[in-house]
Amino acid sequence: MSNGSTSNGSTSNGSASAGTTASVSTHILDTSTGRPAPGVTVLLSARTGPDGRWTALGSAATDADGRCTDLPAPPQDTTHVRLGFETEAYFSHRRAEARQDAPRAGDSGAFFPEVTVTFAVSPGEHHHVPLLLSPFGYSVYRGS
Repeated sequence: MSNGSTSNGSTSNGSASAGTTASVSTHILDTSTGRPAPGVTVLLSARTGPDGRWTALGSAATDADGRCTDLPAPPQDTTHVRLGFETEAYFSHRRAEARQDAPRAGDSGAFFPEVTVTFAVSPGEHHHVPLLLSPFGYSVYRGS
């Protein structure tokens, strides 16, 4: 039996080890609280080539540890992946819990109601892309 584990605790189900398809994972850390961001919906899309059409592959929500563990594997010919993080509901909920002021953009209270990250993928490789999030900014990087 193959141990498809990655360093972030997710499994590749053997797909990436075959060298034919990429795998993608993410997690979100709310840097304003120093804690994971649970309950954020993450949308996964893929395309073939820089001018290809985006195809929605699925979505999942971050767990209590801020991790998204059940994103689908991109198709074999994928060259680019897009992660869409729906942050508006998270910030609205967090603001209500903390009873704190937050930047106002309409009635939502979220300055960044969504974050979209597009990156290139290579066949057979695992791509872990964490999001560091705060009410006034965000950062992403290629993790391991």
